[in-house]
Amino acid sequence: MLRCHLLGHRFRFLHEGDTMLWRCARGCGAEGSKRYPTAQDAKRYARAFDREDQADMGRRAPLGLLPLRLLRAWRLRRRKEAGGEPRAEAPPP
Repeated sequence: MLRCHLLGHRFRFLHEGDTMLWRCARGCGAEGSKRYPTAQDAKRYARAFDREDQADMGRRAPLGLLPLRLLRAWRLRRRKEAGGEPRAEAPPP
């Protein structure tokens, strides 16, 4: 599936007894499983992995802004090496 190829899989995790299962929510067919010593371990790991980080969205910069952050750091470094003072800019979030 093209979306999985471009964006990566979107795995969902669940458990059945002592086995943790995962499959791609986008329906591309990627899936797997792993057995644990106890059903409680499988449940704990499935719950831990089956999280979406939407609660942290406001506290972290989206990954799409990484190129802009790298460009800004490169420009500041170039100015510093050239002996120029960096312009006063707003502090990073």
